[in-house]
Formats: sequence, structure tokens, C-alpha cells
Amino acid sequence: MPSLPTLHSGSATAGDPYIPTSGNGGYLAEHYDLALDYRVATNRLNATAIITARATGRLDRFSLDCAGLSVDKVTVNGVAARKFTHTARKLVVTAATTLQAGVSFEILVRYRGAPHPVRSAWGEVGWEELDDGVLVSGQPIGAQTWFPCNDHPSNKATYRISVSCESGYTVISNGTLVSQSARSGRTSWTFYVREPVATYLATVAIGRYRRRDLAASPVAQSLFFPADHSSEVATDFGRLGEMITFFSDRFGPYPFSSYSVVVTDDELEIPLEAHGLAVFGRNHADGVHGSDRLIAHELAHQWYGNSLTVSRWQDIWLHEGFACYAEWLWEEQSGGRSADQSARAFRNELNKLPKDLVVGDPGPRDMFDDRVYKRGALTLHAIRVSLGDEAFFSALSAYTQAFRHGHVTTDAFITFFAQHTGSRVIGTFIDRWIFSASLPSL
Repeated sequence: MPSLPTLHSGSATAGDPYIPTSGNGGYLAEHYDLALDYRVATNRLNATAIITARATGRLDRFSLDCAGLSVDKVTVNGVAARKFTHTARKLVVTAATTLQAGVSFEILVRYRGAPHPVRSAWGEVGWEELDDGVLVSGQPIGAQTWFPCNDHPSNKATYRISVSCESGYTVISNGTLVSQSARSGRTSWTFYVREPVATYLATVAIGRYRRRDLAASPVAQSLFFPADHSSEVATDFGRLGEMITFFSDRFGPYPFSSYSVVVTDDELEIPLEAHGLAVFGRNHADGVHGSDRLIAHELAHQWYGNSLTVSRWQDIWLHEGFACYAEWLWEEQSGGRSADQSARAFRNELNKLPKDLVVGDPGPRDMFDDRVYKRGALTLHAIRVSLGDEAFFSALSAYTQAFRHGHVTTDAFITFFAQHTGSRVIGTFIDRWIFSASLPSL
């Protein structure tokens, strides 16, 4: 009796214990071409995603993350899928022919629906309707609410994002706006992203915004904001160019070609970072620099998070600790207390809190706990004090350039800093501050 053929399939997870139901195995997405036809008034989306991927093993079947949307058609290399099934968050595709390891292939998915956030351990994330517009809160599993994807930061890809909606609205997305055209009361906007992007950092913002272009140096900077909030936005983001220049000096060259800031007409609980841009609520632009700390934090994520992206969520301190330390550096630069004063003040505050969290492995529910942010920043300050400013900032700049547009891990950080500085104590600092629950002294 002949043996049955073996089915080779990609796993329906990236294997990350922090988000075990997100991400997918068996392939890596290399490019997303997204065409979105959206009705703001009714929150209706008709879209097509063309995904260029490369098989990492022999594949008959693979999966994509896709939440809350209806899938009408799937093809693989232009041929209708033998079968596809769509559960609450997974689109499972059986190809008509086996895909060989190492081969590039193209997936087309035609889909529609009323996109909405998904519930998670970190609240509702994803495509979110505003009073009059849209924003995307992608971190950590929100990308799948508006396009089928391999929703894990270990898989970065380039993007072409085209959005058509009612004229009168402005669309902002990642990368460079390469075309804009209007017809029959609708306007289409097309953006291209040439650097690899993690799915959670891909975004779309739609609203009735005014645009103001700031200085083109050291990179092009643009503000998008409600017309009646112009004065407050101008004041609060008036030093944005200076902030970019300062961080470029401390962290190395700004990693992208532009930076945009969106201020929504709605109030938001927290700002949101995305590739090449950040989104703030109306409440974050008060006209008296009340959100300078947040502005610095979101800008710093362009280096730490967007260019240098963790391979697994366990290492989130490499995003948030660095962005938090940027807050302290900017406060010192702008005439406030020194980074050392901030470090000692926050260390005292942390000492009052439970010492039951390990920053290097906080667990999924606590990966955005404020102690991860503050202890991560304190780790950097402790290393800085040990090395001295010249060696520390030289290593920091070299680190962002060595891993530019790539992935980072805690082990890679230790190895790079130790080799670059010749210091034998980097690992010791990481053990004390990152992998121990007890709080060291500064």
C-alpha cells in the first residue's frame, strides 16, 4: 500500500510565549501591498492585500493573522487556494501546489468588513474609530485588525499602502506619500515604505487635519492637527527640530527620511508611536509644553523600537527603557533637572513599589508596566555612569547604526556594548538591573 503524502505546514504562531496566538511559522513576509477602499461615515472597508513572502520550509499550508474581517478570495501565485478557512483571528490557507523551501511566493487576499479593535491583555488594540476619523493602535497585536499579516515584530517587511476615502479627509500613513488624486468625491493616497517595518508599527490615520511642514533639516518634519488647535500645536511642537538634532547627536543619525506628528481632535489616553510618525491626542497639546516628556519618548522610539526592533516581546525594555531615558536626557537639555537627578528620583519612587518584576522577563501582562520603563532607563544610566559620557554615547551611536533597521536582543546588546567599550561589567549591570527583581543602588 503506498504511503500517504506528508503534509508540510507552517505553524499558526510565531512561538512567542507572550503572544502565543499571533505570528506564523513556515514563511517570512517581505512586502505588503495594501489597497484600502474605506468609508469613514459607515466604517466600511473593502480591501486587497498582496503579500510577497518567502518560504522557510516546504509548505502546503500556512496561516495569516486576520481578525474581525471577512475574506472573499485567496490566491497563491495567481492560483486560487485549494482551501482557506477563517476563524476569529487566523486565516489558514492550503496552496494548490507545494511551496518549496527558500522560494518566494505571492499571496493575494481580498477582504472586507467593519474593522474594529481586538480585546487583549493590554486593552483594546487595532483599528479604532474616532469621532470623525480613524487611528490605528497597533502594539502589540493590532495590525491584524486591518490587514492579513504575519503579526510579530520578528518579521519586518516593506510596504505600499494605498487608501481611498471621502474627500475632505486627510490620510496619513508610514513612509513617503508618492501620489494623491481625487475623483467623484473621493481621494486616493498612496504611500511607500522602503525600510523594513514591524507589523505593529504600520498605521493609518484619517481625519480633518491641517498640515504644517516644519524645517527640512535634519529630516523633513510635518504636523497634522485640527484647525482650531493650531496655536497649541505650534507651541508644543515648536522645538521638534531641535529635539531631533539633539537625539541624533546622542543616538546616531535619525533612521528614516521624515518624521510626522498627528494630533487628533479626540482626547487619547496615551500617545502612539508608529514607523516615521507619532499620534497624540488633543489633550497632549496644551500650549504650555505639558507633554514634552511624551514628545521626547515617542520620538526616541524611531531609534529604539522602529529602527531597532526586538525579536521577541520579552525584551521590550530595549524599546521602552531607552525611550524613557531619552525623556530624562531631553529634560536636562531643555534646562530642567539633570538625567542623574531624574534617575535618583525615580529610583527612590521604584523603591516604594513591589519588587516582584523581572524587567528582562516581565511576563505578557506586565510587559508595559511602568517599572519596565523606569528600570530599563536606570540600567542605561548606571552603565553611563560606569563608562563615562564619551564612551557611553559613542557606544550608543554605534549600536543604533550596527543594528539599523534590524532586530535586537538583550544578549546582542550586552555583547555589542562589551566589545565596543572593552568593559567587562556590562553583563553584570544587566544581571543586576534587568534579570534581578531586587532594586540595586545607583
